Amino acid sequence: MRRRELFIFFISIILFISDFAFAQYENVKDHPALSRYRGSQIVHYDFKQFDEYYILLGPIRGSSDKDIEGAECKRLEGKVTRFLYEGPKDRSSFEVFKNYEIALKNAGYKILFQGKGREEIYGVYVFLEKKNKDHLGGWGDPDKGWYYLSASSPDEKIYISIFVLTSSNGPRAAVSIIEPKEMEVGLVTAEMMEESIKRTGKVALYTIYFDFDKADLKPESKPTIGEIAKLLKRNPKLKLYIVGHTDNVGSFDYNMDLSQRRAEAVVKELVEEHGISKDRLKPYGVGPLCPISSNLSEEGRSKNRRVELVEQ
Repeated sequence: MRRRELFIFFISIILFISDFAFAQYENVKDHPALSRYRGSQIVHYDFKQFDEYYILLGPIRGSSDKDIEGAECKRLEGKVTRFLYEGPKDRSSFEVFKNYEIALKNAGYKILFQGKGREEIYGVYVFLEKKNKDHLGGWGDPDKGWYYLSASSPDEKIYISIFVLTSSNGPRAAVSIIEPKEMEVGLVTAEMMEESIKRTGKVALYTIYFDFDKADLKPESKPTIGEIAKLLKRNPKLKLYIVGHTDNVGSFDYNMDLSQRRAEAVVKELVEEHGISKDRLKPYGVGPLCPISSNLSEEGRSKNRRVELVEQ
């Protein structure tokens, strides 16, 4: 009798936890880019305004640290939305996966990589947990219903990672949606620029934005350009070198030219839009010649991509 009561007690606890998991996410809506498989419920949800996320671009056949670090993947930064869905128990993980695949293709998404089972994606579970801290629930059996795909929207403004497996409660789908964007960096004011120049002779700026691979200033750069103009107007004797820096991705000559053109674009904006005398500004591009961090990681490369104001 005692064993039976204990059994009933533990079953009740499990059901309570399960019901609680469903209840706490019942008001969470699917991402506009991709709806859940019909009849599925959210068992885990997470949203970050800015985070990093790795999507697979090729098979991952092992789960060792060497396999994880050597996996062919793409690192993304931006808004990250994660869902873990539990599907109807009478549906297979294959059916759920195919529905997602068809929905993405119909929406014009490009499939970047697609794999299944032990032979192609045995290491995907560990990869997603270690690299992305994804919440995946039960392990399941890679030989019985493991499917993965990564995809991008036609304009590459949205990336999607989907991993579907079979759990004891039915198919589970880990769906992550990444919207790449620049991190919101606090504005460096004229006062902060002046203090840095007095102390070190220069100031590095990360809030001057250009179109990808171009020297065209983005509108988001205007506040920082305005602060540079304010700095120069407050200090009429101050003259500056405007120095463009890049990472080491691409050819040396190309990066040297790009950094020069970007420095010139900043000078042009200050002269034409803010009335700063051209005689006070000299643009130079040094490309990848003066890194402040290693170019071996994206974090390091992002630190090297900058514009510096250097006192003449």
